[in-house]
Parts: sequence; C-alpha cells; structure tokens
Amino acid sequence: MDKLKLFGKRIKELRKKNNMTQEQLAEKIGVYQKQIGNIETGTCFTTFQTLEKLANVFNVDIEELFRISHLNSREEIINDINTLMQNAKDTDLKIIQRVVHSILQ
Repeated sequence: MDKLKLFGKRIKELRKKNNMTQEQLAEKIGVYQKQIGNIETGTCFTTFQTLEKLANVFNVDIEELFRISHLNSREEIINDINTLMQNAKDTDLKIIQRVVHSILQ
C-alpha cells in the first residue's frame, strides 16, 4: 500500500482512538475538515506545523504519527514474515511453527 495512504490510515486510527470526528480534529488544529479527509484518504500530505498540531492533539511524539507498519496490507505482512523465516535458525523455526499452529487451530 502507498505510504501516503498508510499515513492517512494512521491519522484516522489515532483520531478514532481519541473519539473525534474529522470536524472536531480540524477545529482543534485549525484546518478545514476537508483537509483532514484528504490526509486520511492519502490524497495529500501536510505541513510540519500541522504534524506538530496533530501530535499535540493526540498527545504523541511526531514520529508516532508515522508508525504504520501494523497497517500494512496482507501481502506485505506475508512477505515480511517470509523474509524473517528465511533468516531464522532451525530451532527458532520449530518454535515458531508450534506457536503458529496453536494460534490458528
């Protein structure tokens, strides 16, 4: 998935976690609601000043706004897991196999 779209999903995730509508968030940071919508859909990015305001409203560091690895697509997650498995030791693979089986059964 496009990084801009992932960033937008992250902002939406933080907004919902804070029980805010797009309109409420826009009001708190001094932008139009449409700009929040555009950020959340990945249509546009934003300025550093807006990033600072978002971080303040969500009570997080700016870098937390960019923590998007958990929002990756299914295909990206599977590819990442496969890469990790290629580099794992045999003993670790056996443990991982048991854990995966116990989770998915």
